[in-house]
Amino acid sequence: MSVSRYRPAQTAPKPHHAAVAMMLITGAGAVACNNTTALPQPPLPSAGKPAQSPFGQVSTLPYSLPPFDQIRESDFRPAFEQSMAQQRRELNAIGHNAEAPSFDNTIVALEHSGQMLARVSSVFSNLTSANTSDELVKIQREMAPRLSAHQDAIYLDPALYARIDRLYQDRARLGLDAESLRLLVRYRILFARAGAKLSDEGKEKLRTINQQLSSLMTQFEQTLLKANNDGAVVVDQESDLDGLPPERIAAAAETAKSRKLDGKWVIPLQEITTFQSVLTQLKNRQLRERIYRASIARGNGGPDDTTVALAQIIKLRADKATLLGYRDFAAYMLEEETAGTVEAVNKMLAQLVPTVEASTRRDGMELQELIDTEAKASHTRTFRLQPWDWPYYAEQLRKQRYDFDEEQIKPYFELNHVLQDGVFYAAHQLYGLTFKERTDLPVYHKDVRVFEVFDRDGSPLAVFLADYFARDNKNRGAWMDEYVGQSRLLGLKSVVVNCLNIPKPPEGQPVLLGLEDTNRMFHEFGHALHSMFSNVQYPLFGQSAVPPDFIEYPSQFNEMWSYDPQVLAHYAKHYQTGAPIPQALLTKVLAVRKFSAGYKTRGYLGFLGAAILDQSLHQIPAGQTPDAKDMMAFEATALSKAGVDDYAVPPYFHAPYFGHIFAVNTASVYAAGFYAYIWSDVLAKDTEHWMNSHGGLQRANGDALRAKVLSHGFSTDPLAMFVDFYGKPPELGPLLEARGLTVSGRSR
Repeated sequence: MSVSRYRPAQTAPKPHHAAVAMMLITGAGAVACNNTTALPQPPLPSAGKPAQSPFGQVSTLPYSLPPFDQIRESDFRPAFEQSMAQQRRELNAIGHNAEAPSFDNTIVALEHSGQMLARVSSVFSNLTSANTSDELVKIQREMAPRLSAHQDAIYLDPALYARIDRLYQDRARLGLDAESLRLLVRYRILFARAGAKLSDEGKEKLRTINQQLSSLMTQFEQTLLKANNDGAVVVDQESDLDGLPPERIAAAAETAKSRKLDGKWVIPLQEITTFQSVLTQLKNRQLRERIYRASIARGNGGPDDTTVALAQIIKLRADKATLLGYRDFAAYMLEEETAGTVEAVNKMLAQLVPTVEASTRRDGMELQELIDTEAKASHTRTFRLQPWDWPYYAEQLRKQRYDFDEEQIKPYFELNHVLQDGVFYAAHQLYGLTFKERTDLPVYHKDVRVFEVFDRDGSPLAVFLADYFARDNKNRGAWMDEYVGQSRLLGLKSVVVNCLNIPKPPEGQPVLLGLEDTNRMFHEFGHALHSMFSNVQYPLFGQSAVPPDFIEYPSQFNEMWSYDPQVLAHYAKHYQTGAPIPQALLTKVLAVRKFSAGYKTRGYLGFLGAAILDQSLHQIPAGQTPDAKDMMAFEATALSKAGVDDYAVPPYFHAPYFGHIFAVNTASVYAAGFYAYIWSDVLAKDTEHWMNSHGGLQRANGDALRAKVLSHGFSTDPLAMFVDFYGKPPELGPLLEARGLTVSGRSR
């Protein structure tokens, strides 16, 4: 299960689910509109032609790809101003249309509104994650409360809501098709959840909360990016890097040079999680501890402190939930999820804890035995297994059992082979897709590659951007973004990007991957496929609208092809000779992959810890949330109470760097929803079981999944989609089997 993020463009204040979700979770909102029947209008130029903007019209490039070569940082402020004013005029015309409300002049008109703002916001929010700068940081802080105010002006406008509600009351007589009826119902729900039914006083309070939240979320994300960069560990002696492969050492030297630290080596904090992948290889225990402590120190005090901001965010979210009539923020958020209720999520997490904790405890004992045996053989003092030891000794155990060193396979896991002969090959075999690299289209960074995607009948389907290398101005982790979302109404096809953080080797050196980075490539491409296959009429129902506890399902399912024997044999080719991976080594990889899936219950306990922490923080009633100084104590108590406080197994995130739930660009998906990874994993493993039972990598299977699940976006109830495909409700059995668990807690 890959620890990555689905991160749709969250700042676009167009009234569709992704933007509304951002507003609801980050608390977008600021300027009061005094509950008048007209949206507030800023002074507009009375004459003269507006300045030409690269966002003013739909891009003429294929698939409406943003014209990156024409976009300058100085374009964003005026583009935001112009596009917000434009949408306010559009929405005023809808809200005060003299004609009686109709589906076309109200709901469809809403779907058409704000297209320029959506274009500006999608590019801006994606660049602030993938290729930010000091100037973009300034613009982000400046625009966050203004975009929030713009959204509140939309969703708290009584004239708009009155038209929507009137249509809703008359829905039985409108003769709408199923998708159109669902659209009308969704708009009413979204406006109501955004506070449209509140009193004037309540709306004013909500605007104040939203304004504060918007600024705090932006502050948290920007501070965390700085903390990630500042947390890099500087190494003075190359000998301390013993265990790292040569290309990783070379990359560390290059990173040091880029930071004007010639003659040293810099190990960046490349994962957004507590776990750092270098811990599996470094022999130097003191350096492992330094890296681990740097990882968990992010945001907790010092110049990059995030605890004050996150404590305020938690408080304001609780206040907002109370204002909107909910027990707590989790109850408010989970109402829109597939899970449905706080009780359902708590029950699922609680059921998994004893099984996973028992298996993890046995794994820890096994690793301790390995440490003791090694110490005895070398006549040195043994030590107690610590968090920075677990990854290293789990890797040693894997080598011992399977005579396997990941360095053996890296020459066969070259990035381009994995992408073209693995990721793309699986998509071709399963769905009939073909890919053509385009070097004639503009990109936002020289390392980004562009591929045109063609459907099974050869027709144009989408554009896929691959941005795989780490940069200091790029957020950590891995994620997928949409630059353009599919909609038949607007005549748009998907433009998507996958972002990873693979260390870039020196010029001329190959990019050789391990199993984790390979798995991430398949995972993120699962998100991309979900977007590419979207075939909905209305923008509201695009892939970005799918509930968080369903959005990770297609990506986690797509991971199965990274270790499918047919796919693995096709992409595992030596980067120099092109020779296929030897059968003996291929057999080892498959065996090791199965071992790792079960043995990484340690990782699964970390997932559970993070999910439980997320729920604990968001199930606090208003007036009872912890202050910044009490945040870590609250966290420790919550984890202990839930039984996930194993000293050697920290949660995947501690609160100060839990960007999934506090950063402006991801919280709309994961706040009170991090459990989605586990919930979605159940669906993914059920689907993997179904695939294997029906012949595996076959077009008929891919066509079935695409037709019944991947093409519907949010135009159909997600659980109903899954049951239609799988033939019955989700089952826990395949997940437990895949993770080497049973209900009784015994490993298999």
